[in-house]
Amino acid sequence: MGRMEQAILIIGGGPSGLSTGLHLAKFAPHLTPRILILEKEHYPRPKLCAGGLVVDAERILEALGLDVNEVPNVISREIRFDFGGKGLRVRVPKSHALRVVRRNEFDHWLAKKAESRGLEIRQGVTVKQVQPEADSVTVETDQGTFTAEIVIGADGSNGITRRSILPHDPVYTARVLELLTPDYPIIEGKFSPRKEAAVFDFFPVPENIAGYVWDFPTQVKGTPMRCWGVYDTNMLAGEKRPTLKQPLAEEMERLGFQLNEYEVKGHPIRWFTPQNKVSVPRVLLVGDAVGADPIFGEGISMALGYGVVAARETAESFQRNEFSFRGYRRRLGRSGLGQTLFSRWLIAQIIYAFKWRWFQFLLWRIFKPIVLLIAWTFVLNWSKKDLRH
Repeated sequence: MGRMEQAILIIGGGPSGLSTGLHLAKFAPHLTPRILILEKEHYPRPKLCAGGLVVDAERILEALGLDVNEVPNVISREIRFDFGGKGLRVRVPKSHALRVVRRNEFDHWLAKKAESRGLEIRQGVTVKQVQPEADSVTVETDQGTFTAEIVIGADGSNGITRRSILPHDPVYTARVLELLTPDYPIIEGKFSPRKEAAVFDFFPVPENIAGYVWDFPTQVKGTPMRCWGVYDTNMLAGEKRPTLKQPLAEEMERLGFQLNEYEVKGHPIRWFTPQNKVSVPRVLLVGDAVGADPIFGEGISMALGYGVVAARETAESFQRNEFSFRGYRRRLGRSGLGQTLFSRWLIAQIIYAFKWRWFQFLLWRIFKPIVLLIAWTFVLNWSKKDLRH
C-alpha cells in the first residue's frame, strides 16, 4: 500500500478522538472530509473502564445533539464517598447522580454517530511510529504510511503518539484492577441499600494505596451486574503497601462476594499533572494521552472535554495555516477542563498525602459540607465554561 495523504489524522477512536472529530465537524465543517480517524481494534471492542458518565459528559454530548439514552445504561441515584463504609452521600435534585455505560457499547455508538456526520474511521489499523517533520507528519502503520498536515494523538495512557513525540517525558501512572459480578440479590422483597448507589471507599489510603475501592451498578447485555475495582494513583509507591487485590478482596468479602471467583483485569491510567507536555509542532495530544483526573481516574468526561478544546485549537490553526500548537497548553489551562484537572491534581496531592486514618475519617465523615462545596466549585460543572465559547 502506498503513501496516503490526509489533512488531519486522529490516532485512536475512543471518546477523546471521536469527540475531537465530532467537534471539528461542528466548528469547522469544511474540514470534515479531510479528517481520518485510525482505530487499532474493531468496534465494539472491549475496554476496561467503570463507565461512569457525570453531568459534564452528558452536557457535552447534548451540545453535540447526541442522546446518550440510545446507549444501554444504568442510572445511579446516589454517589457515596466513604471511609470504611460510612461517609458522604450525594444526590442531584430532580436528576440522577451518575449514568453507567459499558465502554464497548458507548464507544461503538459514538463512532457510528461520527460516521453519520461524515467522519471517516478506519478500523484495525495499528500505528507503529509518528514522526513530525517541518511541513507534515509521517505515520507508519501496519497498513502503509500516512502523511498528514497534523496529527491528534488520542491513543490513550500508553499510546504510540506520546511515546514517539515525547520519548523522555516522565510518566505518572495509576494502577487499576476491575471485575464484574452479579448484582446484589433482593432479600425478602427488599433492595440492598447499595443497589442503586455508586460507591467510592477510601479506606485503603492509610495502607499507602493512594486511591479507593469502587462498586458501581452496571449491566451486560441487559442483565444487571456490579462493576468492582480498585484505583491507586501510586502517589505512595515508595511506602510499604499490600497487594492491590487485598483491599478489593476485603471489601467484596464484607459484602458477600469472593474476588477469586471472578476474572480480574488490570490496566494503567496516566493522570494529569501540570508538568505533562501536551503538544509538539504539528502534533497535539488529547484524553489519557495528556492525562485523566488524578483523584478518581475519571476519563470519559475528560476525554470528551479534551475534544472540545483540541477542536477549537485545530480549527483556528487551519484558519491561520500555522501548526506550531504553541497556544494549546494555554488554551487547555484556561478552559474549564484544564481548570478542573489542575484543581483535581492539587486536591489529590492533599487527600492522598495526608494518609492518616484520622484525617481520612474527618475528610469523608465530618467535613461533609466543606467537601461538597469544594466538589461543586472545583470538580463538577466545568463543561459549562467550555461550551459557552
